[in-house]
Amino acid sequence: MSHSTTYHTHSSQQQPHKPIKRRGKLRTMQLAAVVMMTISGGPYGLEPLLNYVGSHGAMALLLLTPLLWDIPTMLAVLELNSMMPVTGGYYQWVKRALGLRFAWYEGLWTWLYTFVDLAIYPVLFVEYVSFIVPEVMAFKIPICLLIIWSSAYLNIRGIVPVGKVSEVLGLAVITPFVVMLGVFAWGHGSGALTVPAPSLNNLSLASLGMGLYTVMWNFLGWDNVTTYADEVAKPVRSYVKSVGTSFIVIFVIYFIAIVLASGSGVSFSELEEKGFPMLGTAIGGQWLGVLVALGGMASGLGLYSSVLLSVSRIPKVMAEDKLLPAAVMREHPQYGTPVVSILICSVVVSVMIMLSFAELLIMDVIIYGAALSLEFVALVVLRRREPDVPRPFRIPLPTKLLPAFFALPMLVYATALVGVSISEEHALLPTAIALGVLVLGEVLWRVVKPRAVR
Repeated sequence: MSHSTTYHTHSSQQQPHKPIKRRGKLRTMQLAAVVMMTISGGPYGLEPLLNYVGSHGAMALLLLTPLLWDIPTMLAVLELNSMMPVTGGYYQWVKRALGLRFAWYEGLWTWLYTFVDLAIYPVLFVEYVSFIVPEVMAFKIPICLLIIWSSAYLNIRGIVPVGKVSEVLGLAVITPFVVMLGVFAWGHGSGALTVPAPSLNNLSLASLGMGLYTVMWNFLGWDNVTTYADEVAKPVRSYVKSVGTSFIVIFVIYFIAIVLASGSGVSFSELEEKGFPMLGTAIGGQWLGVLVALGGMASGLGLYSSVLLSVSRIPKVMAEDKLLPAAVMREHPQYGTPVVSILICSVVVSVMIMLSFAELLIMDVIIYGAALSLEFVALVVLRRREPDVPRPFRIPLPTKLLPAFFALPMLVYATALVGVSISEEHALLPTAIALGVLVLGEVLWRVVKPRAVR
C-alpha cells in the first residue's frame, strides 16, 4: 500500500523523499524484538523502585502506570502510525497537524531526550559486568565508548541486522528471570512466592514521584519505534501485532521481577545498589547471579542499538525541512542508512556518559513527556481536521472524549514532575536542565525559522 500522496496535506512544507537503497525490511518478529528492546530491555533499571515505594507501592505503580500512561500512549501511536507509516514518525505527525514550528519542538526535544536515554545504557552495561568482574569499573569509559561505536557500526549496516541482533538479545534478557522464577518456585528461594497487595498508603509525594519516574522510564518510548515505519514489511499490521506482544511480555517480566524481589527477603536498598544479579545470587547462588548479570549486559546492548535506530531517522527528516544542515541527510552509499545522523548521535552520547543514572532518568522523562503531549494534541487535531483520512487502526473512542483520555497520562506525568521537584536534592539540577531544554526549543526556533521550508 502506498501512502506517499495521502500523508502530506501541507505540500508546501514537504520535501520529496529520495529513494534509498535497502537490504530488506523488518519482519513482524524482528520488529517485536526491536520494540521490546526499545521500550524495556527487561526489568533492568527497575531496581530503585522497591527502595522508593516498598513492595506494595511497587505493585500499585506497576499496575496503574501502564493503565494510565502506556495504554493511552500505545493506542495514540498505533492510530497515528496507521494513518502515516512514514520515516520520521512522530515528527511527521506533529508537522502535519500543528505545523513546522511544533514539529521543530517535537524533533528537537525527542532528539535531546534520546541522547539522555542512550547515555544510560552503556553505564548500566558496565555495572552488570562489574558484578562478574568488579575491576572492570576502572575501565568504565573505554567500555562505554566501545558499546557506543560498535552499535553505531551495527546501525550503519541497516535495520535488518539490528532486528536480528535484537531477537537474540531479547531472549538473553528474558531467560534469566524465567529461570529465577523456576528456581524460586521449586523452593530454593529464601521466602514465599506471594504477590504484594497494591497500595499507595503512607507514601510521601516525593517518594511517589521518584517511583513514578522509575516505572515511567521503564515503559517509555512507544512512539520511538515508528520513525522507521517505511522500513518495516506490512507496517500497519506489523506494528499492531508487535506493540501488543511487546507490551504483554514487558509487563509479565516486570511483574515477575517485583514478585521475586518482594518475596526473596533481600534488602531493597541493597537491591538498588547492587542490582538484580544480587537477587539472583540470593535465590539460586552465584551461578544464577552471573546469569542475571549476563542478561543485564544483553539489556544494555539491545537498548542502545534499538534506541539509536529510532532516533537516527529524526535528524534526516528535519534536515529535509532545512531545520538542520543538509549534510545530516547524507546516507551510506551501500546500506542506505543515515550515516551522518548516526555518527552525530554517537559523538554526543560519548560525552553524556559522564552523568549519573538518577540525573539522566529524571531529564529523560521530563523531556519525553513534553514531546508526547504534542503527539496527543496532533491526534485530536487530525481527527477533527481530517476525519475521512483512512486509519486502519483507530482508538475506539469518539473524538470529543480523546482529550479526557489523554489527560490520564498527562496527570501521571504532572504527578511525577511535582513529586520529583520536592524530592531529594540531587533531583533539582536535572529537573532544571530538562526544563531549560524545553525552553531552548523556542530559542533555537527563532534561529532556524528564516531558513525553514514553508
